[in-house]
Amino acid sequence: MRFLFKTGYAQDIALAKHEGHRFWYGLLLVALLLAPLALPEYWLAQLTFVLIYGIAGLGLMLLSGFTGQFSLGHAAFLGVGAYTQGVLTNLGWPFPLAMVMAAVLAAVVGVVVGLPALRVKGIYLGMATLAFGVIVEEVLARWESVTGGNAGLHMKAPAIGSFKLDSGEGFYFLCLVLAVVATLAILNLLRSPTGRAFVAIRDSEVSAQSMGVHLAYYKTLSFALSAALAGLAGALYAHKISFLSPDQFSVLQSIDLLLMVVIGGLGSVHGAFLGAVFLISMPQLIALGKGYLPEAIGSAPGLQGFVYGVVLIVFVLFEPLGLYGRWLKVRTYFTMFPFYRKGMFKRQKSFQKSERLK
Repeated sequence: MRFLFKTGYAQDIALAKHEGHRFWYGLLLVALLLAPLALPEYWLAQLTFVLIYGIAGLGLMLLSGFTGQFSLGHAAFLGVGAYTQGVLTNLGWPFPLAMVMAAVLAAVVGVVVGLPALRVKGIYLGMATLAFGVIVEEVLARWESVTGGNAGLHMKAPAIGSFKLDSGEGFYFLCLVLAVVATLAILNLLRSPTGRAFVAIRDSEVSAQSMGVHLAYYKTLSFALSAALAGLAGALYAHKISFLSPDQFSVLQSIDLLLMVVIGGLGSVHGAFLGAVFLISMPQLIALGKGYLPEAIGSAPGLQGFVYGVVLIVFVLFEPLGLYGRWLKVRTYFTMFPFYRKGMFKRQKSFQKSERLK
């Protein structure tokens, strides 16, 4: 086990608990900043999709992983944000203002969904959100005067003032900045009384209510914040693919988002991005594996859905904490080695000495 000796309140509330956090997260940020120099255009586009889905995963993680609310229609919020961004941008709205409105409108829709969902929970809440997702998909397909219907909606290239983000590198840095801001916002929210109320509702609604937590308010707030992040991700997604159609935000997309947070690790911010990496990389891995399968199986149209289902069942049965839970177990295993414990003890003693000198 790893023990952290805290000698002050500032250390207790710090985002980085020890020097290892600062080093590794700083190294990750540097690697992401240098990625456009090392990656070809295709892989940079895939990394951009990871960041976009990571933002959407943060929203669903807040709702399902930290508040315990089951959602099977989260792609609807993604679609609301994407179409709001597309319609407003095509009308001449500035790109940043359109993106803010996409997040705000998605949050309003989240409140509309969250209020009726207060009376149901568990699988019944999942059925309610699933029905909502189907309704939104139909609205996007039938409201042809605004959304273009099944013919689709073309997007303009994003621009901030006179600076156009039509290059892959520029749009990647925009997604990176928004992903970092969204992550920091979620981390600070979870440390606040609001975040603690969300976790209390997840663990036990009866206990949370007995401690004075207003269930209706915090559940609705969780839906709104989760939908806002999904709307922001939808706005970025719309510009990345440059074309919108209702079938992009179907129930299958909602299942993919839920699969992403479950496999990444429910109840962890890291799990949202680990799940996004899985969601983006799995189609490439399946495409590579088709060459080693019999032709009848490799050309089957439902192969990807079958593989996703098998992976989900395996994780639920054998790794319910997801990829991040497995990483924690591996890290705990390495802390059992004597050389690791000896070095850790020396670092803690050095830290205590420096704190006394202060």
